[in-house]
Amino acid sequence: MRNGLFSRQALAPLLLGMVSFFLVIGPNVLDPGNIAWLDSGDRAQHFLGWHFFRSSDWAFPPGLSPEFGIELSNSVVYSDSNPLLALLFKPFSNFLPEVFQYFGLWLLACFILQAWFGWRLLGFISNNGIVRLLGAGFFVFSPPMIFRASVHLSLAGHFLVLAALYLALKPKVDRRGLLWAVLLSVSALVHAYLLAMVAFIWLADLVGRLVIERRPVLEAVLEVIVMAVVLGLVCWSAGYFSVGQGVVSGGYGYFRMNLLSILDANGWSFALKSIPRAESNSEGFNFLGLGGVVLALWSIPVLVSGRINIWPVLRRRVVLLLMLLGLTLFSLSNDVGISNTGFQYPLPELVLRAANIFRASGRMFWPVFYMLVFVLLFVVIRGYGTRPAIVVLAGALVLQVVDTRAGWGDIRTNLMAEPAAEWSTSLDDPFWTDAARQYKKIRWLLPANQSPNWQVLAAFAAKHHMATDAVYLARISPSALKDAQSRALDTLRSGHYEADTLYILDETSLHLAVHSLNAESDLLARVDGLFVVAPGWKRCEFCARGQDEIRPADLQSIVYLGKDLPSTTGAVNGSSRLARAGLNQPGFITYGPYIHLPKGAYEVSIKYTSSAPDAFRIGRYDVYDAGRQHQDAEGVLYGTGGEEKLLTAYFEIGDQPLSPYEFRVFWEGISNLEVHEVRLRGF
Repeated sequence: MRNGLFSRQALAPLLLGMVSFFLVIGPNVLDPGNIAWLDSGDRAQHFLGWHFFRSSDWAFPPGLSPEFGIELSNSVVYSDSNPLLALLFKPFSNFLPEVFQYFGLWLLACFILQAWFGWRLLGFISNNGIVRLLGAGFFVFSPPMIFRASVHLSLAGHFLVLAALYLALKPKVDRRGLLWAVLLSVSALVHAYLLAMVAFIWLADLVGRLVIERRPVLEAVLEVIVMAVVLGLVCWSAGYFSVGQGVVSGGYGYFRMNLLSILDANGWSFALKSIPRAESNSEGFNFLGLGGVVLALWSIPVLVSGRINIWPVLRRRVVLLLMLLGLTLFSLSNDVGISNTGFQYPLPELVLRAANIFRASGRMFWPVFYMLVFVLLFVVIRGYGTRPAIVVLAGALVLQVVDTRAGWGDIRTNLMAEPAAEWSTSLDDPFWTDAARQYKKIRWLLPANQSPNWQVLAAFAAKHHMATDAVYLARISPSALKDAQSRALDTLRSGHYEADTLYILDETSLHLAVHSLNAESDLLARVDGLFVVAPGWKRCEFCARGQDEIRPADLQSIVYLGKDLPSTTGAVNGSSRLARAGLNQPGFITYGPYIHLPKGAYEVSIKYTSSAPDAFRIGRYDVYDAGRQHQDAEGVLYGTGGEEKLLTAYFEIGDQPLSPYEFRVFWEGISNLEVHEVRLRGF
């Protein structure tokens, strides 16, 4: 009878996870042939990374994916395609449908395992099945986890963090070292950030056993060596080391957690308002949820009255607590945000460089987040007793589920899109059908990570089994990118193109290509809004004709209409962008277009209109080298008295690595400002 009851209880968290998945995510994502929900941003990156990986021959190490990036040193790790499942399914690729995705199955597993490990953690607090199930519900309806399930699919694997906390909190575990090795290896094959979190918890557990339990030092040293070897082999196999120094990026401090993050609904509550904050991204999103806030309020009387003394329990885990404190400080970064204000403190350059390996520091709070939820549940359950706790937990969980629908309701709508086995595309011209037969590769010139139209081009290449360097990768080898750009410039200047490759050009490349083109055999044309060089096209017997060819006389300068440039304020007004005083917030009315410019002298002109009188300052402009983070030209923007005005700036680029340039116009919110166009001309 007892075993039967235990079995039924053990099934309860699995059922909880499954029901929660169908409530929040919906069933459509489980169709392996449905990729409609993967059609944009990071989700598209994940799917395309897997699709190219499955279609390519096995490489050495196994995680390499050379057809998605070509020379840009890519592996399935850096398309965030969940290497664990990619390596699992690739051997069966020939038996799978042409279009196959496993990400829906992964999300289902995340919900089920989140509930399961939440249930296991609650076992440290109570033996009551109802209490454990209700408590597990707070781990399942964790806003940070559900949010990731809609954006960075592999990062929905928060159950790995719960599993690590469970191992660290459990006093006696058979084959503890083996379980840690398995957990660390699985985490490494899911996502690097999850690996880092689990590794920190393991180290805290190891040091705790060494210091508090007086375990032999030699035993700890051997465990570290074994783990390092195992993880080294796993990471090498997955392709972690394929980008060299590219693992170090930038952005530490920008992708931080705000100090008030656990209370900031950020659109995930009907009842609680969002807290003003300086961050413009959601990497530090760690909202407890309305139910979690209610638990915190109910725990206050227990702690104040001294009904339970939690400190002896915490002292036994002092090393773990110190590690969690360290993760909290790291997640806040040295640029601490408190609502929409904050302060900074300096860090050595070496520390900042190391921190930029995990630049999205706001994510590193997740172990702290779940320990906080665990502590709140501990206080409420132990402080009030089983029956009152059931009432409190049930009420708070209902609030959590219903109120967080403000956030996950839109996620469900998005993921429940009409199923489809292909994405819509802007490549409608018959040219592309013939190009797929004629060429084996598609290159974007100049090579760049997350280049414009990367998804359209990569999806086309994937559909037609072509390799491409039009990619979006989490990290990229700086040396490989530099070499690829150097070779691309040589190709553009010489006009000697690879016969099996179709080239798509940015504006800079277009101006170089038009003067070196072999017009007798090669085609330079604008097709569906893209500039293409098709080597040997004019000598191809079956290739379509009638493209809109481009000649040197067609290229005087590059014009960017105000409506086409990125912006943080204002609205499109015809072909311009207009910011209205009193209606729009100050910000960049235009920025971008992130054009890579070779050595030379340039003129940039900004055509704009302002209602402010002449000599009245309304903003500023600059020519910004986004790669070196340097202003090559800058100035003040003045009113025009309602008249159209042309402002001109000059700048030069010397011998330096290719870098993306922006032409930015910042509006200070005083008087209306309309930007009509930005024009670039080289000398």
